[in-house]
Parts: sequence; structure tokens; C-alpha cells
Amino acid sequence: MSKYYLNYLDELESEAIFILREVWAQFQNPVILFSGGKDSILVTHLAKKAFYPSKIPFPLLHIDTGHNFPETIQFRNDLIKELGAELIVGSVQKSIDDGRVAEEKGKNATRNALQITTLLDAIEENKIDCAIGGGRRDEEKARAKERFFSHRDDFGQWDPKNQRPELWNLLNGKHFEGEHFRAFPISNWTEMDVWNYILRENIKIPSLYIAHQRKVVWRNDSWIPVSEHLKLEEGEEIVTKKIRFRTLGDITITGGIESDADTLEKIVAEVAAMKQTERGNRTDDKRSETAMEDRKKQGYF
Repeated sequence: MSKYYLNYLDELESEAIFILREVWAQFQNPVILFSGGKDSILVTHLAKKAFYPSKIPFPLLHIDTGHNFPETIQFRNDLIKELGAELIVGSVQKSIDDGRVAEEKGKNATRNALQITTLLDAIEENKIDCAIGGGRRDEEKARAKERFFSHRDDFGQWDPKNQRPELWNLLNGKHFEGEHFRAFPISNWTEMDVWNYILRENIKIPSLYIAHQRKVVWRNDSWIPVSEHLKLEEGEEIVTKKIRFRTLGDITITGGIESDADTLEKIVAEVAAMKQTERGNRTDDKRSETAMEDRKKQGYF
């Protein structure tokens, strides 16, 4: 890796740490949105650096759909214990049981969109005024419209045409009662930047990102992992493949790719040759051309 690129990672790190410290300076009750995916792990690592030698001064918020990879939950619990951080959990199952949302039906049913209500309820119940996310502008075209400080109205909704300008590193977090912000400290990072930084910092990641043998089914042009939530359709066959996941969501919607990348160095090399976005294997993003933006406008991550 070139000296130039190491310096570039340092610049990205400094920018992200600046934004995290701005969040702490401007907001009363921020949280980190933690999914157990590489981007939220990276944001948590940067927050640890930003406030060292003190502990991370705000909680981590996980919206638990009940359809998580078991490895993700175990990783989350281990990390929280290691950091000594506070964890807030919002339960989609509880939202369903309370009649706040209705379970989707059918072969491609997911709980992905149901997270919106659970997230907004958790923000209101815990009086959260800023939720820090790991969204990056290169992930998806809707994410490319985000600012570092992304305003949400008192219904938790996002209006991409009504965001505040951010000039000369001036970030405006002022808001009325009931409104809140999302903050995206790694907006300018690419997937390649993330993996190079994880390699450089030797950051722990879930084993799901490393190529391994797993039982899967070919569906929607992706290898969908077999789980208790997967209902086989006629003609579908369970096979064992050596795969890894480029992005983590619910086990029901996250597709894997065939891969031999079983080390961080091999992952970096593999990502460098990729021509498809990492979210190309997420079935929730294949529902329509504007699937992500539609969810974000309602209050999604």
C-alpha cells in the first residue's frame, strides 16, 4: 500500500473524528446506530479513537429485527462488553406484538421496512437528538444525497431537497423540539477505503465477511443463507458453497457471493476488482429503482 494512500486514510480518519466530536459538542443525547455490519463497527472504532482515553460518551442503538445472523448478535454482545459501552435495543418483534407494524407475507417478505417505526419509536422514547450512522455516499444513489448532518423533521422524515448547506466544515445542528438529526461521519469513504482501514487498524469484524462454507439457496441472483426463516420454493435446492457477505442485513435478505477471500488481504484484493456495488446482493434494494430513497424519506437509516 502506497504512502500516499496511507496519508489519504489518515485524512478520512481525521474528518470522521472531527464530525464525531462536532456531534458531541452540538447535541444533548446522541447515539451510534449499530447494526453489527462493517460500517457501524468502523464508526464505533472511530468514536473510540475520537474520545480516547475516555470511553465512548454515548450509547449504541441496535434495531433488532429478530431475523439477524446469530454471528452478528454474538459479535455485538462481545464488542459491547469489550468497550464497556451502553447498548439500547429496539425490538421489531415488540413493534409487531404491540400492533405498531404488520408482518409482511410472501416469499420475499422482510422486516427491513418495519425497522423504520421501531427506530423512530426508540428515538422518541430515549429523547435522541442525533443518530450517528455508517452510511456512505458510494453505497447507493439515495445515500449520495446525504449531508454529514442530515436533518429529520418531527415525523422523522427526510427531505433530500431541504437539507442545510455545509461550507468550510461548518455544520448546523440546530433543530426544533421533536426534530432530530442523522450524522454520517464516513460519508466520503468508499468500500475500498473501509477495507483498507480495517486492514491497517486490524479491526475485528464478524466472521460473515470472511469466506467460509455455508448452506445457501440461489434466489434473486444471490446466494441466500439457509435459516429457520427461509421458506423454500419449488425448484430451489440447498447447496453448500464457500461464500462471504459484502454487506450485512437481515439473514432473509442478505445475499452472499462465492469467494475464496478468507483473509483481510484477500478481501482488499477482491473488492479492488469488483464491478458491482456491495448492496447489489441485497434483495430489499431490488424492489424498485427508488427503494432505498423511499425508505429513507420515511425515516430509515
